Amino acid sequence: MTASPNSNESTATAAGISSSSPSPPRLLRLPEVINRVGLRRSAIYQRMSEGRFPKCRALGAKCSVWVEDEINAWIDGIVRSSDQS
Repeated sequence: MTASPNSNESTATAAGISSSSPSPPRLLRLPEVINRVGLRRSAIYQRMSEGRFPKCRALGAKCSVWVEDEINAWIDGIVRSSDQS
């Protein structure tokens, strides 16, 4: 039995999940944030304390994450401010 190209869509619809629904927010760990923004750990935490960088969320005692959309918005803000200069 071969699956039709829309079989995943049919399964999602049958489960009550719309294929057009937005995906859940993605959480980023520190190494990925460092790679995306080009700052070191100390600079990220310094800017967070100054209110110039998105705050992290604690998932546990030793697990911090950032919301991907907030990091993307911060990057976009940097790009926009440099375009205006």
